[in-house]
Amino acid sequence: MKVYDISRQLGENTPTWPGDTPFSYTVNWSKQHTGSVNVGSVKMSVHTATHVDSPFHFDENGKRMDELNLSIFMGPAFVVDVSSYETVELTHVEDIITQHPTKRILFKTNAWKKEEEFPTNIPTLSVDVVKLLGKMQTPLIGVDLPSVDDLDSKELPIHHALHQANISILEGLDLREVEEGEYELIALPLKLKRTDGSPVRAILVKN
Repeated sequence: MKVYDISRQLGENTPTWPGDTPFSYTVNWSKQHTGSVNVGSVKMSVHTATHVDSPFHFDENGKRMDELNLSIFMGPAFVVDVSSYETVELTHVEDIITQHPTKRILFKTNAWKKEEEFPTNIPTLSVDVVKLLGKMQTPLIGVDLPSVDDLDSKELPIHHALHQANISILEGLDLREVEEGEYELIALPLKLKRTDGSPVRAILVKN
């Protein structure tokens, strides 16, 4: 069994959305002062690095993080290599995706080139791809990007199309060391009450 860690590291150099809360870790009580333990705290946006968007993130009436079914975030997955496309069109992926109904689909773009810099331009999915995934009852898609939409988009058409198709969103993956193929995905969000997203530790398992 081979385990691939497809999570981006959280640290002081982890890039986040411009203007959003950066990651920080502070030791509030040191062992020197407590006599027994170090106790730290973390401050960050829930959309930092590898994370799940809950529908409430872009829809005032959408479900919050603690209302989503955990089974969505674990199970059979297929990594699709789309690294040669600026926009992922239906003709690029239709044949391979239709061979894997009901599996979680992870799109490997390799477009986030510099790990410690937030990208300025990213590829996106076409709405036709989302419609196909909806027909196939795909429970979740993942991308190795900070968003499924253009970075400057306010309308977020792909977020909304995925939501309408009942497909959950996993963003910020690191798929550089993963080849196209079938895996088991485990990407469980934290049990955060009423939030618009959650960081995850995402792994792929190859038997």
